[in-house]
Amino acid sequence: MKLIWMYLCFVIMVGMNALVNILPLNGLNTGEISNQLDVLFTPAGYVFIIWGVIYVSLFIWLIALTFNRKNVTKALAFSFSVTSLLNGLWIVCWHYGYFLGSVVVMVLLLIGLITLYKAQQTVTKSLIWRAPISLYLGWVSVATIANICYYLTWKEITSFLGLGEVAWTIALLIIATLIAYTFRARENDWIAPLVFVWAFVGIYVRVLDWNAVVSYTALILAIVLFLANFIPIRRRT
Repeated sequence: MKLIWMYLCFVIMVGMNALVNILPLNGLNTGEISNQLDVLFTPAGYVFIIWGVIYVSLFIWLIALTFNRKNVTKALAFSFSVTSLLNGLWIVCWHYGYFLGSVVVMVLLLIGLITLYKAQQTVTKSLIWRAPISLYLGWVSVATIANICYYLTWKEITSFLGLGEVAWTIALLIIATLIAYTFRARENDWIAPLVFVWAFVGIYVRVLDWNAVVSYTALILAIVLFLANFIPIRRRT
């Protein structure tokens, strides 16, 4: 029964994301809404193909769980189902311009994915099993920051605590880099950090023509994070 709910919620999530762009919902597709505002912490459009990779990997993960039902715990099933529904809810908020609501839903989605990530670890710490969730959590971590930045730009909040948009974007890039490396250092997870690298390169590409400082900062941090991700970590025994 748990697996049935997981499959059902997965179909709802993927179906919602496909439908809102096919129609498109409220007359615009997801990318067109994103491009309505010039937000420095937004990657280039091609970066968002990662959603397809995430959905395919999650589907394969579900199939694998079907043949390993002992790995389907209540916590795993519940957190996956909830995050799938939150994903679908977010896309509705986004398309109807409820940007504050989209931030709230995105934060809840992030919390849910952290719970799912931990639930997966209690079952097995095998990187193969964790990979789809690592991809998903890594991307939503980046997307949460981008979503908040979009909302603040939409509200025309361009400075805070004496810092302008450029300074805050650089600060957020540094914070995101530290978060990404935490996956590697604490969880021995090198997949999630690569998602941040992918996003940072996308930011470099998108803003290169109109803000070189942010663009090259994103590129430098992407290179640093990529290299640091593959440096062996000595662990206490």
